[in-house]
Amino acid sequence: MKKALTIAGSDSGGGAGIQADLKTFSALGVYGMSVLTAITAQNTVGVQGAFELPPEFVALQIDSVMTDIGADAIKTGMLANAGIIEAIVDRLREYRMETLVVDPVMVAKSGDPLLREDARSALVQQLFPLALVVTPNLHEARALTGLEIHDVAGMKEAAKVIHAMGPRYVVVKGGHLAHSSESIDLLYDGAGFREFGAPRVETENTHGTGCTFASAIAAGLAKGLDVPSAVSEAKAYLTRALRAGARLKIGHGHGPVDHFVDWHGVASG
Repeated sequence: MKKALTIAGSDSGGGAGIQADLKTFSALGVYGMSVLTAITAQNTVGVQGAFELPPEFVALQIDSVMTDIGADAIKTGMLANAGIIEAIVDRLREYRMETLVVDPVMVAKSGDPLLREDARSALVQQLFPLALVVTPNLHEARALTGLEIHDVAGMKEAAKVIHAMGPRYVVVKGGHLAHSSESIDLLYDGAGFREFGAPRVETENTHGTGCTFASAIAAGLAKGLDVPSAVSEAKAYLTRALRAGARLKIGHGHGPVDHFVDWHGVASG
C-alpha cells in the first residue's frame, strides 16, 4: 500500500491540520502517518490557543516513521517556527525525500496566525528549495511576494516569483478571487501554466480546504501520478468534498468539508 506522511499541526475541531490530512489520505486510498509540530485548541470559530512542540521531538517523530515505515510522499502544513522548519529540513535531506508538497500555512481561516513572522525566511530559503510542489492561496501568495493579486494575470506573476524561490512546481489557488463564478487554480512549472477550474461552491464550510487540497495532491503523488494529474484529481476531490460539506452542520463558524463524500454516496452535482 502506498504511504503518505503529514507534518503539521493538530486541529482539535477535526476540520483542518493533521486530522484533515489523515482523512484525505484515507479517502484517497493511501496509508497516512503523522508528525505533530503543534497542538492547537481550535474549532470552527477560531484558534483559542497553540502549543508548539520542541524541534528535536518533531525530528524524532520523523525518524520513527522514516526508519521503519517510510513514505512515498510527504506533505507539510502548520510549521509554527523557524526551529521546527530547520529540524524538518535536516531530516528531509537525511532521508532524501523528494516528493514533498508544501502548504505554506501562515494564517487560519479565522485570521489567527499559525506561523511566526521570523519563520517566513526559513520557510522560503530552506524548505521551498526542497519542495516538489508549493500550494499557496491568494493571501499566502501576497504575503510571500508582496504583490497585489486580483485576477489570473496577477496569479501568474505571483507564481513566477514563488517558483524563483526554489520549488519545482507552484499551485496558486484562486478560490479567494472576488466576483468570480469559477474557482481557478494555476499550476506553473517554470516554463508554462495550466489552469484547473471548477464552478465556485457557495458555502461557509471551507475550514481545512487548503490542508485537504495539498494532502490530496500528496496522495496522488504517492500513488505514482505526475504533478499535473495529481493536481487535477485533488481539485476534483476537493470540489466534491466542498459540495457535500455545504450540507453538513458542524459548529457555528467555518465548518469542514466532507472528506468522505465518495463513501457517503452524496451526489457530486
